[in-house]
Amino acid sequence: MILGVGSFAQGLGAALADAGARVSTYLTRNYGHFPPSLVGRTFPRAAFPSPVPLIRKGRVEVAIPQSIDWAQAPWAADLIASGAGIFSPTGEAMRIERERDFARKLCADFGIPFPRAHVASNRIEAEEILARHPRPFVIKNPLCSPTSPIHTILCETIEDTRAWLRHVNYAEGVFLQEYLGRAEAGHIALVSGGEIYSLVTNQEYKYAFDGNQGIVAGAPLGGLVQRDESDQYGLARQLIHPLLPWFRKVNYHGPIQVTAINTAAGQASSRAGLETLNSPDGSRGRPPHRKWHVIEYNIRLGVTSGPMILRMLKNPAEVVAQTARNKRLSPEFKDELHFGCSLTLAGHGYPFTQVCSPQLPLEVRGRFDCDVWWNEVAQGSDGRLIAAGHRIADVVALAPALAAAIARAYANIRKIRVLGSYFRTDVGQSLWPPGTV
Repeated sequence: MILGVGSFAQGLGAALADAGARVSTYLTRNYGHFPPSLVGRTFPRAAFPSPVPLIRKGRVEVAIPQSIDWAQAPWAADLIASGAGIFSPTGEAMRIERERDFARKLCADFGIPFPRAHVASNRIEAEEILARHPRPFVIKNPLCSPTSPIHTILCETIEDTRAWLRHVNYAEGVFLQEYLGRAEAGHIALVSGGEIYSLVTNQEYKYAFDGNQGIVAGAPLGGLVQRDESDQYGLARQLIHPLLPWFRKVNYHGPIQVTAINTAAGQASSRAGLETLNSPDGSRGRPPHRKWHVIEYNIRLGVTSGPMILRMLKNPAEVVAQTARNKRLSPEFKDELHFGCSLTLAGHGYPFTQVCSPQLPLEVRGRFDCDVWWNEVAQGSDGRLIAAGHRIADVVALAPALAAAIARAYANIRKIRVLGSYFRTDVGQSLWPPGTV
């Protein structure tokens, strides 16, 4: 049972159902209900205040939370006690994502590079920190949640930081993390049975518009993954493996994603991304050295990456179930799939979600030849699809080579028409290979 909505729930559900699992979805939000109904039964929160009776009655073996907020639900303790496996760390282990300053301290304890960071409870304290440490900061909420009063604001100058500190909501305080640039990348692994299993290195295109312009959107506008059990870019080796004693201490089992910035001098230019597309393996060549600094850890597979990872595995249902039970793993990748590209079709007004439009007709021109996961999409009484929100679809293509995955994703997203919608046209032309801008 997936606890979520929209394209993420549909994408995970389809990959698991195609692997032989019986899939259902407990709908945790008031939108995105139609897509997961295409891969199994759905249960809206309004009609079912808790998923636990459904889990017991349906003999559900594994629950897959989409958001960390499940742990604050009134039924969280009952879910943990239900006997179902949970594809997520629990208890103390969740603090690595939930509490930003805890992650900073954990990195300090294990010698993992982390940007200089400070916590302030109000504007006066925040401005005093900026006066003592005059540099640009990334402004975040101290507690990570979809409903946080502050969502990530990347300030690239001191003046940017000063202006935003006058404007943010200090209801939960503020976490100020030194800005280290844009050479960002991520790595996703599973922790289970006291061991770490690398899966992919990934890149998320978080800015709203081409050229990495605009604001950081609430969810990425695109993403790339590369099969990477050997951790060729060093992210897991430098930033995840040192935490193994802590993982074992807190009985951590579930996904772990690290997002990091490469601060090494002599980084490859953004032109490397363009040259990469002409390389069969998508790697082209690496910058001479990578010095990674942790930006944050996440305890989920990720909205863009999760469905791609499960599609790349021969045994996704087994891997998910074994991780939820804290067993040793044997992930097996499909030989022909090394890269994935995910593109988001954004609707009218996104990422400025206060801008609304009517429900608009959705037209598909031709047949898809890759995965298309609907998001804020509904089905009208006439059976036709309607765009009902700000994020319409995620189009996902997998291939042996990066260029082929990107080309297929773009060919398919252009088959969808909704008035006022858009997608980034430059995914893969910057920020790749990992550690470049």
